[in-house]
Amino acid sequence: MLGPAVLYILLLVGVPFLLALYYSVSDITMGGRTLGFVGLRHFAAVVGTPKFQTALKNTFVFAISAQVAVMVLATVLALALSRDFRGKWVVRLLILLPWVAPVSLGAIGWLWILDSTYSVLNWVLEALGLVPPYGGFMWLGVPHLAMGSIVVVHVWRILPLATVILLAGLSSIPQDIHDAAQVDGAGFWRHLFQITLPLVRPIMLVAGLFGLVLAFTDMIVVFVLTRGGPYDTTQVLASLAFFTGVQAGDLAEGAAIAVFLFPLLVAVAVVFLRVARRTEVT
Repeated sequence: MLGPAVLYILLLVGVPFLLALYYSVSDITMGGRTLGFVGLRHFAAVVGTPKFQTALKNTFVFAISAQVAVMVLATVLALALSRDFRGKWVVRLLILLPWVAPVSLGAIGWLWILDSTYSVLNWVLEALGLVPPYGGFMWLGVPHLAMGSIVVVHVWRILPLATVILLAGLSSIPQDIHDAAQVDGAGFWRHLFQITLPLVRPIMLVAGLFGLVLAFTDMIVVFVLTRGGPYDTTQVLASLAFFTGVQAGDLAEGAAIAVFLFPLLVAVAVVFLRVARRTEVT
């Protein structure tokens, strides 16, 4: 029964990865007719460029800041949704909407919200008197605002998935444990930090790993909102690989940048798992 599923995963993930690995050690270009072997030349050339180093730094800033925000907000939402209240299923549906909506459609909507000229957000701030008329922020034109904007949009996109995962973890805690804590007189904060969070820590690990992988490999938000600008301050490795390999036509160099993400993700996952193991409740 597992055969077709394994074959599907190998074809979906393995073939593109092997093709990218092959391209990264060749001299292939867009429209080129040669496919010679050049070894690790592209990796050595790419790693030393300021553009790559900036993209690498931006990738860590983007991924870590976004994932920290996602985990904090997802924990709060999951705790709130685990309680019984009127309209709970409506709230759950609304929270899931950003995840089920097409990514490009959501990013285009945010592009309209953050547009320098027709920004809905600036219009609201002006209507509330928080900024002077025609004195709104250039959300995507100033480096620190642009990075903050793509982080917010990514958090908006990934938050539903993390919330659902954590909500499933909270639902798996036996009610007897909660009842025993209540009988012992545990308050909200003691119950949260000594019982609830330690028990859902493995689920939080899963949500964190999923979120980091998605953050490190996401390029749609950057592509739609900033295209890496201004001045490469929001350029991440995934978007740099696309712009280099597809738009600039250097498939080999773009593949080298993309392949570099693989050992990076493995290293991040190993560190993440070791930290989680050290803090595991016994």
